[in-house]
Amino acid sequence: MRFSRKPFAAVLVAGTLAVSLGACASGTTRPSTGSASPGSSMSGEITVFAAASLKSTFTQLAKDFEVQHPGTKVTLSFAGSSDLVTQITQGAPADVFASADAKNMAKLADADLVDGTATNFATNVLEIAVPPGNPASVSSFADLAKPGVKVVTCASQVPCGAATKTVEKATGTTLSPVSEESSVTDVLGKVTSGEADAGLVYVSDVKAAGDKVQGIRFPESDTAVNTYPIATVGTSKNKELAAAFIANVTSEAGKKVLMDAGFGTP
Repeated sequence: MRFSRKPFAAVLVAGTLAVSLGACASGTTRPSTGSASPGSSMSGEITVFAAASLKSTFTQLAKDFEVQHPGTKVTLSFAGSSDLVTQITQGAPADVFASADAKNMAKLADADLVDGTATNFATNVLEIAVPPGNPASVSSFADLAKPGVKVVTCASQVPCGAATKTVEKATGTTLSPVSEESSVTDVLGKVTSGEADAGLVYVSDVKAAGDKVQGIRFPESDTAVNTYPIATVGTSKNKELAAAFIANVTSEAGKKVLMDAGFGTP
């Protein structure tokens, strides 16, 4: 029996070519990362669950992200942080979660639904929102407890509600709200509709409302500074795109959008 023997050099060239072709093939299917350089392809869709107080800023950040990465789509869902945690733990599809406090992010982490470590990206403090003209003559936090003043707050499980309770305790003031809402935007809505004399919302909400409300700062708000964390949800089906969006939020450009809206830095 005869064996054909190819020259060693020919075998070496063929082997090298096969390895090179294999490497090129695998490179075409490798997904892009969140730190992809400009011009690299990134596509797909992510759903971002964010605290209601982030509505205006995240709407802008999502638009900016889609422009920077053609072929991507960011779907946004806003609500009170506690409601969003409930939705995610019950199976709602989300790729990114941005909370208005660390407590609700911790709840998601305890349920093993946070991928990696959350990143703090902004801070916020409470401000009193009153209708134009301030008909109830509110000028301080203590004024919110006066008889006849119709004040609206967030429910205690919501970050803005928890912050309100912290200020009440620090000042020894007990409020009797006519209603407790599930999100800060609902509180603002009660004020702009004339259903309340005052509402406790965030500085950023007053700024976003423009001339629809007047804002009244009070020094005791510093006793309840809310820190906003953001993280990839563990069940995300597009974690690399989620990481890229988070990188955009925490970038210098993202920080500027947030600061211009009234948020502070961690």
